[in-house]
Amino acid sequence: MVNWQSKKLGDLLLLANGLALIVLINVLASFTFFRLDLTEEKRFSIKPQTKALLETLEEPVYIEVFLAGDLNPSFTRFQKSIRETLEEFKVYSDGKVRFVFTDPNTALGEKARNEFMQDLAARGVQPRNVIDNRDGQRVEKIIFPGALVSYDGFETGISLLKGNSAEGSEAVINQSIEGVEYEVANAIHKLSNTNRKRIGLVQGHNELDSLEVAALRVALREQYEVGMPLLQDREQVSQYDALIIAKPRARFEERDKFLLDQYLMQGGKLMFLVDKLEATMDSASREDYYAFPYNLNLDDQLFKYGVRVNVDLVQDRASALYPVVTGNAGGKPQMQLLEWPFFPLVNRYAEHEVTRNLDAVVTKFASSVDTVKAIGITKTPFLFSSQYSRSLTAPVRISINDVRTNSNPQSFDKPFIPMGYLLEGKFTSLYKNRFVPEGIESKAIVTESKATKVIVVGDGDLARNEVNTRTGQPTALGFDRFSNYTFANQELLLNAVAWLVNDNGLLTARTKVVKIRPLDKEKVKNERVKWQIINMAVPLLSIVLFGFVWAYVRKKRFASF
Repeated sequence: MVNWQSKKLGDLLLLANGLALIVLINVLASFTFFRLDLTEEKRFSIKPQTKALLETLEEPVYIEVFLAGDLNPSFTRFQKSIRETLEEFKVYSDGKVRFVFTDPNTALGEKARNEFMQDLAARGVQPRNVIDNRDGQRVEKIIFPGALVSYDGFETGISLLKGNSAEGSEAVINQSIEGVEYEVANAIHKLSNTNRKRIGLVQGHNELDSLEVAALRVALREQYEVGMPLLQDREQVSQYDALIIAKPRARFEERDKFLLDQYLMQGGKLMFLVDKLEATMDSASREDYYAFPYNLNLDDQLFKYGVRVNVDLVQDRASALYPVVTGNAGGKPQMQLLEWPFFPLVNRYAEHEVTRNLDAVVTKFASSVDTVKAIGITKTPFLFSSQYSRSLTAPVRISINDVRTNSNPQSFDKPFIPMGYLLEGKFTSLYKNRFVPEGIESKAIVTESKATKVIVVGDGDLARNEVNTRTGQPTALGFDRFSNYTFANQELLLNAVAWLVNDNGLLTARTKVVKIRPLDKEKVKNERVKWQIINMAVPLLSIVLFGFVWAYVRKKRFASF
């Protein structure tokens, strides 16, 4: 007979119920997938757009990360963050994302190691020289903070160390951690996407030629179909998802403006990179050289869309370097690199996904951009001059010899001049309540656009790459041969195009925030000994005190017997 009052039976039933509950919870959990991120800034979570990309992968993705080996604490933290992000990718892709970490320095033999490193650089994984101080000694090491991503027989190399170098090495590491998700997800999208958007670099108005935009075209072709259409071919233009007008120097006739306007009204996206004044370095050595406005005939059109590119040039004390003859020695001219105020370095941006954590961008003879009233249009300034800048109204005298004289710092009194705007909303046609150009059917007019986007920047050279005079080959976009530094022009334009066409929504991953919570170094230095004593003494004293208390308790407990 079962004794239902038995304590032993009650304990067994409680155990059985507990086990059944655990099994039931596991069965229910197998039908529902979820992950909890308890960090304040959700640093271990990935964006919904990234999850959607990973869930639709048809083939495995292989990622080989080369940030490995003997790393300093900052890069070790960076490596850990990369691993955590890839672990998330692996989970949400149902195991299709597979990754390894490889140390390029482990190659046997110096020759094999050098060949391996050269091969990585050729495939897009660029090396970085890191200098550390260890035990009072200076230690230099070459690392590769990048990865190779492979999918379905295709491969691309990516750099994972990206950020605003002006903010210091620790900030760059943190910005790179914030950007890991976007860089890897975007690389996967490039390789797996079969439905590519089409980007057109408009020709026909003396825009930048194919050699001057070669670097941009190569970068765009990794993700988009790229063409160079003429506006006159309306049928061809309508097939493009976005059009880039890069540094036009000839007049836009009314027919071309109408076709551009109607392209926008149909939901097309536009990027205007416009030089307002005709200024070149070829004539800057003259004392009597003045920059005068181009006659582009675009003012009324941009005005209608909500912006105005001003007839001026921005000068900035934070500017790119240019070689200047400063004297003679032995009959030979002495050259010196001096800051050329007409080449502003843009290092102040809007807090926007297009520009977040972006390194400096170099501009040349840029104009300021203002806004005008346009109902229903959201206007976001995203490129600014530095705190020490000014604008000069046309005609502007341009002479390279002026940099040899000390300019008055107080004259650079107009801070943070906007040089570019992002526009979005429903635009009104320039030809609403106006006669259409000859040869155009008036019935074909659309007077209000669908929700769409326009970008206007007061610098056409933003998209122009230099051409090596020796080889005739284009250099990297943003590369400055005088400082041997590559500015972030290409990254900015690629982000801008992605924002325009909203290709995959992955750009939102650039808004990820990972907060730095550094220790107060001065406080650590002053209180180091105190905390060392506390860390060593408190645990020992706690154990001794616990021993005395436990001995006293035992004595009181058993003394009564």
